[in-house]
Amino acid sequence: MSDLTLRTAPLRIGRSVLAVIAGFAAVVVLSTGVDAVLHAAKVYPPPQQGMHDPLLNLLALAYRCVFTLAGGWITAKLAPNTPLRHAFILGVLGLIAGTAGVIATWNLGLGPHWYPIALAVTGLPLCWLGGALAVRRRAS
Repeated sequence: MSDLTLRTAPLRIGRSVLAVIAGFAAVVVLSTGVDAVLHAAKVYPPPQQGMHDPLLNLLALAYRCVFTLAGGWITAKLAPNTPLRHAFILGVLGLIAGTAGVIATWNLGLGPHWYPIALAVTGLPLCWLGGALAVRRRAS
């Protein structure tokens, strides 16, 4: 290996990690922010009461899906190479986090079981779709 290869490999790995972290952070910050606004506006009940209204759960799922797609797009845009792979990695991390959320909240009575399952299941395809949109835009 040349000196150039040795110097650029850690930089690319660092940029790859930052791309995935940026996408993950965007999803978390946007989702948490909208949740906080809707709680403050009394659209959502207080967090300790849980959220049992299916329409409110659909609302939360809808904006979280948009934010997850955006997270995949951000990750792909920031990726130093193979943008779809980076978006896929973000999706896998989301699937793992979502599955952990399903397990952790299953018996807490915070709302319907379908909601956290839907979050876990939609993360991977939405991140990939966001990455695909970024790649498509990059190509044109």
